[in-house]
Amino acid sequence: MILSVKRLLFSLLLLSALLIKPDTVAAQLLGPAKTTAEEPAKTPEDSLGRRTPQGTVNGFIKAIGEQNYLRASQYLVLSKRSYRKTAERIRIVKTFQQLLDQGGNLSPSSIISNKETGRTDDDLATGVDLVGNISTNKAAIQLYVENQSDDSQSPVWLFSAETVESIISADIKGEKTFLDRILPHYLKERKIGNVPIGHWAVVVVMTILSYLLARILIFVIGFVIQKVWKKADTENGTAIIEALTLPVHMYLTVILFVAFTQRMGISIVVRQRFSIIIITIGIVAFLILLWRMTDFVSMFARGRMSRRGRISAISAILFLSRTTKAAIVFVGIIAILGIIGVDVTAGLAALGIGGIALALGAQKTIENFVGSVSLIADQPLRVGDYCRVDDIKGTVESIGMRSTTLRTSARTIVTIPNGQLSASKIENFAHRDRFIFNPIFTFRMETTPDQMRYLLVELRSLLYSHPAVLNSPPIVRFTGITADALKVEITAYIEAINFEISQEVQEDLLLRMMDVIEASGTSLAYPSQTLYMARDISPSAEKSEAVSETVKKWKENNELQLPKFDPKRVEELRDSIKYPDEGSFKPKEE
Repeated sequence: MILSVKRLLFSLLLLSALLIKPDTVAAQLLGPAKTTAEEPAKTPEDSLGRRTPQGTVNGFIKAIGEQNYLRASQYLVLSKRSYRKTAERIRIVKTFQQLLDQGGNLSPSSIISNKETGRTDDDLATGVDLVGNISTNKAAIQLYVENQSDDSQSPVWLFSAETVESIISADIKGEKTFLDRILPHYLKERKIGNVPIGHWAVVVVMTILSYLLARILIFVIGFVIQKVWKKADTENGTAIIEALTLPVHMYLTVILFVAFTQRMGISIVVRQRFSIIIITIGIVAFLILLWRMTDFVSMFARGRMSRRGRISAISAILFLSRTTKAAIVFVGIIAILGIIGVDVTAGLAALGIGGIALALGAQKTIENFVGSVSLIADQPLRVGDYCRVDDIKGTVESIGMRSTTLRTSARTIVTIPNGQLSASKIENFAHRDRFIFNPIFTFRMETTPDQMRYLLVELRSLLYSHPAVLNSPPIVRFTGITADALKVEITAYIEAINFEISQEVQEDLLLRMMDVIEASGTSLAYPSQTLYMARDISPSAEKSEAVSETVKKWKENNELQLPKFDPKRVEELRDSIKYPDEGSFKPKEE
């Protein structure tokens, strides 16, 4: 009976456990549950902001600006003995501040690394960053911050023990800064932003003084350049001097201001606040210099292209100048945002993706721009040139950044994209130094051999004699006998300044050759496809006999100029023809 009661109680207890905590019992029966993903442990935040070198320096400056020296001491690596004594901690921090005021210099906040790993691109050991220096008459200290935690702990950056030891050993007892010695007591006691009002007043005075002194130096430097540089009074020399004046003035003002404020002992709190402004002014001065040099280079290039008559290159120069200025503004904005502490990494990544998308969308535009640059660089054609592009002939009217326009002989305008034009076969007729003269004559089958010899000699004599035919030996050859004619091919080059003049010379040559053909007693053959319904006029027997006599005399006297001409005969014939012929209209020469 007792055993049955015990079993009943055990069953009730087990049932109650299953009803009250089913998950716990199931866990006990089935074992521990498997977790799908473990959340990473979050690194605890440091209340003093010492996770990065930048946070450590900013926190230290803020603490000494608020005169909270105990909190400022927590940014230093102190020995256990020094840390236990409150007065010692305050003394070390005040010494550090005094050294910074006398001749110390901390890097601007935006330049100091804001990463937990610190800078990894310097020559220092991992976990150590250089953030400034102190240079006085008695001390030269490098200011290092060091990560005091190992890899398993959250980083804590503090001014290194070596730096703190150098500060403690610096002997500055009784030393005062220049401002502490000259400023009245009430200017040192009254404060704005935890900084003596006298320091703010001196900053304003030093700003004005640095500006005026830099202006005087610029005037002196300009006067010396005018005396030493011979080209200073020229247009280009004046443009260069004007381009450099403002940025150099700004640089000199910044350099003088930094030197004065550091040597006079102005509080490091004030100087650290002004550091961002100083670097921003330096960046703006550099951007102004780039902007003005871009204007100068553009002006110089445009003037040079205008003097050379390369009008088409001016539009490209203007486009490149504007693109360069846009890039200067873009880079300047990115640099200034980075200096004032704005994280531009995400923005640059977005711009990179947007730039790729824009480049893909504007592929044709970019292709045309590259084509225009190649056209300007290679200069296969210029404005006013008569050329042929593929099967289009015309005169170039304009060469733009996107396309080139041609005026055809039908007075229509053809616009060709520069990308397509740069990849096309361009034949430029304007750059010809000579014009080919290549007629082919076909003579009647009744032409006798002596008549053919006469024609070959006289036609070549005509080409040697004409002053507008180039001195290179002309070619006049009996090249074949076809089914219905005797073929003579002529090749020579006309020397003319343009196409119209070459046409005039060609016309004169053809007329004179017709005279030679008429004098030979033969005539040109008609194409066999043409049915010539007319009474046939037999060749002149008298002229044929006269030509035969002439050729006979040439043979008897060894004067037949076939297959080559005698050089002496060539010299006798040279320029013996009067061109233009007698009776031709001759414009009066001015």
